[in-house]
This record gives sequence, structure tokens and C-alpha cells, in this order.
Amino acid sequence: MVLSVKQTLSPKIGLFRRNPSSSLGRSPVSLSFPSTELPKRTVLAVSKPLHLSSSLRAKSPVVRCEAYEADRSEPHPIGDDAAAAETKSEAAKKLKIGIYFATWWALNVVFNIYNKKVLNAYPYPWLTSTLSLAAGSLMMLISWAVGIVETPKTDFDFWKTLFPVAVAHTIGHVAATVSMSKVAVSFTHIIKSGEPAFSVLVSRFILGETFPTSVYLSLIPIIGGCALSALTELNFNMIGFMGAMISNLAFVFRNIFSKKGMKGKSVSGMNYYACLSMLSLLILTPFAIAVEGPQMWVDGWQTALATVGPQFVWWVVAQSVFYHLYNQVSYMSLDQISPLTFSVGNTMKRISVIVSSIIIFRTPVQPVNALGAAIAILGTFLYSQAKL
Repeated sequence: MVLSVKQTLSPKIGLFRRNPSSSLGRSPVSLSFPSTELPKRTVLAVSKPLHLSSSLRAKSPVVRCEAYEADRSEPHPIGDDAAAAETKSEAAKKLKIGIYFATWWALNVVFNIYNKKVLNAYPYPWLTSTLSLAAGSLMMLISWAVGIVETPKTDFDFWKTLFPVAVAHTIGHVAATVSMSKVAVSFTHIIKSGEPAFSVLVSRFILGETFPTSVYLSLIPIIGGCALSALTELNFNMIGFMGAMISNLAFVFRNIFSKKGMKGKSVSGMNYYACLSMLSLLILTPFAIAVEGPQMWVDGWQTALATVGPQFVWWVVAQSVFYHLYNQVSYMSLDQISPLTFSVGNTMKRISVIVSSIIIFRTPVQPVNALGAAIAILGTFLYSQAKL
């Protein structure tokens, strides 16, 4: 066995010594080993290419990683920028609506103060309402003529759709003015804070819309608070009360019709209300002449000038201009929000109107009356939360 092993090894050694000098570019290992050991050397021989491929893999991930990171690094800033731009856009929209609401409420407070001053000295609500619409129409006509505001492009269908809105707006405007000519501003706005209740009832029984139970439950404090304030009002007047109630109903229809009429229209909220004022003016003028008449207006005007003085003219101008401005801003808000949100915002603004009118006109308020107002406003807040 020893001899056979040596014989087996001797050719192997001899071949190993000759092959290195005679082989060109080929591995001596692959030529010198017997076939029985080739699998082992094959594994060793293959290990070199594997070693080379592993070195390539060590380098290639760097290349591939760079390309992969380049691919991923490009969309990330774009995605981040898009998200940041969207967030910024939403924040800008909320800020814009907030400015609209704050301006709307402030202008409404000023209007109500001057409107009540005018009505105390000049108790002709139909003419006062007509002058408000006339002032706004004149302001917009001048704005269109000088190019401050782009003239709207309208057609017959637009005015046809606008007509029911104008009718509801005219009724609501006159009814609210009649109410404030008979009762305190605070009382009118406490009753008008029940507008969400009218909005829900109209949407439910006329438009067929349904609401969650929480929405219906929120109407209980609204209606209860308004009723409590009405029963405890020191200067209660049925005409004033009914005027506020009719105004609530009319303005709910106006808001619903307005939102439908503004859909798909190229007319902005500002121009939409301008057209609405003009059409309402045409509707209201003949009724104002029939109800009150020029002779009553002239006599009342002379009496007011003699009682108040020349500043009465400023009161009339101020209440007319501020009426248009606050409604114009409110329609710019309505262009951005839903009718129900508009009703909620319209109700929440009454807090500032009620408080400011009580302070300025020194309106006597009983604790029970104040409690009713607070309950109604709380119900409005609950209503807005239930609508979310």
C-alpha cells in the first residue's frame, strides 16, 4: 500500500514541476490533478471567479446605491414641497375665511348701530330698506364703470335663477328692518339666532335631507333660549317678533338658493350679491311706495332733521353703505363655505351685535332674558359641533 501510494504521488509531483514552465495562461492545478480530485480543485478554481464577483458586488452596490438614492432623492423634495404647499394653501384658505368672518361681523355691528339710530328718528323701515339696496347698487355700478371690479358676464338664465333668491332676500331684509323698528336690536338678534333651527326644518321637510340625532337635539336649547328671551323681553312687540321670525325663514331660503345659484357660475360672490341687490331693489321699490309713500317719507325726513340735526344724513348714508358692505363680505364667505356653515357663522356674529347694542343703547336686560340668550347661543354652538 505504501508503494502504490508513492507511485501515485510521483507522477503528480513530476507533472507539477513541469507544468508551471510550459503552461501559458492556464492554471497548473487544473492540468496536474487526477480526475478524482478535480471536483475539489474545481471548487477552488471557481472560488476565484466568485471572489471576483464578490468584489464586483462590493463595488456595484455603491453604484446602484447612488443611483437608487438619486432616484429616491428626487421625488422626496417634490413630495415634501407638494405637502407643504397643500398645508400652506389650507392655512391660507382658513385665514382668508377667518378674515371674511371677522370683517363681516364688524361691519354688521356698525350697520346695526346706525340702522337703529335711523329707525329711532325715522320709523320708515320700507324706505330705509330701499335706500340700503340703492346705495349698494350704486356703489357696484360705479365699481364696474371705473374698472375696480370686473363686470360680470350674465345671461337670461342667470337672472332667472337669481330671481327666487332676490325675492327671499327682499322679504328677509324688510322683515328684519321692520322688526328692529319695533323692538330692541338685541331682541331682534336673539330671535334671529334661531336661524339654524329654520335651516334644519326647511332642509328636512322641504328638501328631504336627514340629519343625525345630535343635530335635532341641538335645536332644543336654540328654540328654548329664544322662547325664554321672548317671554321675558321688557319691550316685547308682536310685529317685531314676527318680523324676526319671517326674516329667519326668508334668509334660510336665500342661502340655499344662493348656494345652488352660485354653483357652476363664473360670477364671483361680490358680483353675485351686487346683481342680487339690483334685482331686489327693483322688486322692493314699488312695494315700499305702496306701503309708505313719498308724502310720509318727506314729512318724516323733515321731522328727523329738526330733531337730530344734519348728522341724521350721515346716519342714513352710513347704515346704507355698511349694509351693502357687510352683505357683500358675507357673500364672499358664502362663496367658500356651505349654507349651513354660513347660517352658523351668521348666528355666532349675533353675539357681538347683541352685546354691542346693549352697551351702546343701554338696553335694559333682565337676568332671565340674558339667560335665554345664552342658552340660544349655546345651542347654536352645539349645533355647529353636531354638524362637523
